[in-house]
Amino acid sequence: MTYYAHVVDVPAPAEVYDATHAELLRRTGGDVEGLIVHLCRATEGGFQVLEVWTDRAASERADRELVGPILAAQAPDAPFVPPRVEEFTVRGLVVPAGGIAT
Repeated sequence: MTYYAHVVDVPAPAEVYDATHAELLRRTGGDVEGLIVHLCRATEGGFQVLEVWTDRAASERADRELVGPILAAQAPDAPFVPPRVEEFTVRGLVVPAGGIAT
């Protein structure tokens, strides 16, 4: 199976991630269609998110319907600074709790 994966470097304080993540969990209970793996870490310039999705369309839908509106509500007057997104090919994926091994 082919997956869609990316790393996103966001030039914003890690607290922005924390608030966004908390609201996403509140709205979805952690069940986002198509999301297989989501990790975040603080970086020197903000935070970095690594995600693996079933496909690009699921990722784009979640950004459009969930992440975008939550971020817009958090800071409606803040200037938008685009994150750096790097897509990559998944060469191996093991998620034992999810029954995934490729």
